[in-house]
Amino acid sequence: MEQMVQLTDVRKEYGEEVALDGVTLGIATGEAVAVMGPSGSGKSTLLNMIAGLDRPTSGEIVIHGENIGALSETALAKYRRRRIGMVFQFFNLLDDLPVLENVTLTAELIGTPRKEARKRALELLDELGVADRRGAYPVTLSGGERQRVGVARALMNRPALLLADEPTGALDSRSGEQVMDLLLDLNQIGQTLLIVTHDERLATRVADRIVHFADGDVAPEPVR
Repeated sequence: MEQMVQLTDVRKEYGEEVALDGVTLGIATGEAVAVMGPSGSGKSTLLNMIAGLDRPTSGEIVIHGENIGALSETALAKYRRRRIGMVFQFFNLLDDLPVLENVTLTAELIGTPRKEARKRALELLDELGVADRRGAYPVTLSGGERQRVGVARALMNRPALLLADEPTGALDSRSGEQVMDLLLDLNQIGQTLLIVTHDERLATRVADRIVHFADGDVAPEPVR
């Protein structure tokens, strides 16, 4: 299978702290990969590196054949907006905007005409079962509804790669199950996923492969 993401000997240092210690990892197009490990093991740093939110101290991160660590800040911002969708544990919705405007905002930032962005957003909200909440403000939504809106926003620009940081971490069991089903459905229609999670149910249900992290690097598979 074609490799969408390839990290080669990626190291990230924050002063004397080593957050990633020579990580080599590939993700194939259409694959769903879950990253698990204890707090402080480097999972979130890995996600930030792939999202282009931070740069490696050394090593290469190649996405679709492009070394993103070598991009200018302007090119990196364009990469994030067009190639990457992000789903967050605490949703990161803008409380002063209704649902529809929360979702259309990411498309408008890359110059999508408002009418086209609105049409795309309404289609996504309908597919995700929250179209009836398009005029509501985030504070009035349940946790599951907010996460579905977050997924709609992440998918607006048809990203090649969807990154999810603890997507069920702030949800009750029922809402968590709904989000698991949603991520599984997305992967089954070809969406490439990278999920950072402590939720073993999510990892085993959605991911094709689970990568365990410890001390800033990929750990050996646990003995079962």
